[in-house]
Amino acid sequence: MWSTHREVAAGDVVIIWQTRELIQPLLITPGKDFNSRFGHYRHSDLIGIPYGSKVASRNGRGFIHILRPTPELWTMALPHRTQILYLADIAFITSWLDIRCGSRVIEAGTGSGSFSHSVARTFHEARAEKAREEFVRHGMQDIVTLTHRNVCKDGFTVENMADAVFLDLPAPWEAVGHAKKALRKDRLTRICCFSPCMEQVLRAVNALNEAGFTDICMYETLLRPHEVQQLPTPLLEKFREEKRLRQIANSKRKREEDSDISGPDKRARTSEPDATRDECGANPPLTGNLPIPQKADDEVNEVAETTVNWSKVCHEVRGHTSYLTFARLVPYPAETSPNGETEDPTATSE
Repeated sequence: MWSTHREVAAGDVVIIWQTRELIQPLLITPGKDFNSRFGHYRHSDLIGIPYGSKVASRNGRGFIHILRPTPELWTMALPHRTQILYLADIAFITSWLDIRCGSRVIEAGTGSGSFSHSVARTFHEARAEKAREEFVRHGMQDIVTLTHRNVCKDGFTVENMADAVFLDLPAPWEAVGHAKKALRKDRLTRICCFSPCMEQVLRAVNALNEAGFTDICMYETLLRPHEVQQLPTPLLEKFREEKRLRQIANSKRKREEDSDISGPDKRARTSEPDATRDECGANPPLTGNLPIPQKADDEVNEVAETTVNWSKVCHEVRGHTSYLTFARLVPYPAETSPNGETEDPTATSE
């Protein structure tokens, strides 16, 4: 697909990593410059450096990282011509469709090519041409065949050949029948429909049922990022809790002692001035009444230096993208007609 050399060369497509939210592709062209809020860089300065290098700007305003493109990085960096599939959906679809090396996959609705790049590793006409240029630039022209075609009306250009079909269309139910013709009949094959609305899911499920697909199910993938922090161990809280329990026990014992005193003695005791009060009548702070065990210096240092990793779910979670509807097409044994010809029992008359 992309360059497999260790160093960056002229004509390579590289990924410029500036921040987690600012990632973009760059075609290395000698004589051109790259400018961002992190500084000024000449393409010629990037030629010959190893992939993964940290490059400082010429004007000292910052630095960038030069990374080798991967399908995951390309999904994060590609120019959005349409709404794209992200890594969570791509990984789930690739696994459920059982896509592996040598599988033949049909994708209807290539769009920006995010899913196509991931499938190649294991359109609106203008978008199709743009995607074709990217496939050629990335060395995928022998793996990906791009066709601009209305598959809902005209169907696919192949029959009985695909191992899986992926439909990213506004009306996938209109292409289910054509997808069935394109799928192989000699083995178990799979189909996936990518739909943002539940109404689309319902119509797609009905079409899949009518076409003879089985094991129809729908999933929704959501990301739940976890924030990990390193915090001091809660041993200090344990010491505070032990002190609080001692105070409660002392107070309870004092109340029990007061309840054993007779009435007159109790009145006499309560009428006496409290020697522990200061001249303003306020109680002085408690000092020395509650013994706190003294810790050795090395033990205190050990408590202060011990830390614990805490994990919690972030408050902001990426919302819904689309629903994924999957189904399987079970192969049927071929039947022989009276004249000796082989008939496909899954074929539908139109």
